[in-house]
Amino acid sequence: MADNGLTPELMLDMYYHMALARAVDDRMWILNRQGRAPVVYTSNGHEAAQVGSAFALNRGEDWICPYYRDLALVLAYGMTPREVMLHLLGRADDPNSGGRQMPAHWGHAKLHILTGGSVVATQDVHATGLALASKLLKDGRVSVAYFGEGSTSQGEFHEALNFAAVHKLPVIFFNENNGYAISVPSRKQMAVQDVAARAQGYGMPGVIVDGNDPVKVYEVVKEAADRARRGEGPTLIEAKTYRFVPHSSDDDDRAYRTREEVQEAKKRDPLILFEARLREAGILTDEKLKAMQQQIKDVVNDATEYAEKAPLPDPATLGDHVYGSL
Repeated sequence: MADNGLTPELMLDMYYHMALARAVDDRMWILNRQGRAPVVYTSNGHEAAQVGSAFALNRGEDWICPYYRDLALVLAYGMTPREVMLHLLGRADDPNSGGRQMPAHWGHAKLHILTGGSVVATQDVHATGLALASKLLKDGRVSVAYFGEGSTSQGEFHEALNFAAVHKLPVIFFNENNGYAISVPSRKQMAVQDVAARAQGYGMPGVIVDGNDPVKVYEVVKEAADRARRGEGPTLIEAKTYRFVPHSSDDDDRAYRTREEVQEAKKRDPLILFEARLREAGILTDEKLKAMQQQIKDVVNDATEYAEKAPLPDPATLGDHVYGSL
């Protein structure tokens, strides 16, 4: 553990953020089903990939460009459950957009989380632009673009990789490959088996990692970040993972995958695997786990109540940031 820089305390913190993300995610689904919240995009199953990568960065200094499935990522990067719930419910104090963006359009300037939009893969170009700025400013920052494997069929993905490689920019392209581009299986939307194989065409390393293992993810992202800071250019990382629930709260995944497939994938639930690993190492005990679960329950309840009581945006501000004022 010491060789990779992960102390027992850090590993316990990683587990906490993975468990917190799952609990926040579950609460968001409940609020949606009760008609109290709009659409929900889940990180359920992706927690290890997202948290492991966040811990390998200089959180709050390096730039991240998330996509809509990155709830666990933004929580691990410093966003609070209260801020997440303010965003979900479109409240005025939502730090992501003041209630203007739809849920899961993450963006937090103070934390160096760049806001995104609904068009997938645009964040790849944004991260590349941030990396170019860092290279010119010599500020030592690394930028990371997060995206699903479906996004790699978009033109922006290829343009970003090509530009970043040519100019040896300090950027990491982090693919969370869960096997489905919404409802389309990977085999029907790309001819290659691995997204990482595409890195060779752009002259950068392509790395495949077990996305259910936060420690392995941490190690490959740390190596890619160190490489980027040395001026050696970008890296494409493919974290193999799985989405345990539908694409969104408006999706019915029974139309494109069997219940048997999902249940088989759940045998590699990253929370269960990491909990067992920490128990075996003596880092997590029954007493610590019970206390942590109560803490998470209290935090999620507080965030829900806080956001539901928070004021909605003033309708008079509807045109702010859209139209100029005289």
